[in-house]
Amino acid sequence: MMNKCNVKEITIDGTTYVPKSDIEKPAGDYVIVRTYSAGVHAGYLESRNGKEVVLRNTRRIWYWKGAASLSQVAGTGITKIDECKIPAAIDSIILTEAIEIIPCTETAKAIIEGAKPWVQ
Repeated sequence: MMNKCNVKEITIDGTTYVPKSDIEKPAGDYVIVRTYSAGVHAGYLESRNGKEVVLRNTRRIWYWKGAASLSQVAGTGITKIDECKIPAAIDSIILTEAIEIIPCTETAKAIIEGAKPWVQ
């Protein structure tokens, strides 16, 4: 008979790891924000005050292929994610000229968050 143990963390070479399910997720809905001059961003909506939006755990969507519009990106996701330019996530950003905020489906969120970070 195999004993089960409930390990909540493990340390390897001085780095402590915890289960993914235990990582605190930012509060707020996962959204795509299109701005007037700063491009398109995806992340967790922390706050909105007029045209000013604060996103947490956010990625800029520099270029996408495999979706006809941002509405499709937020709805069904991006089908050609390997051809997109989505840099690594940053902790937070303040966007001062938000003109569109689109809630994302879980599918779209998983695709965006799982995209390999684009670097140049």
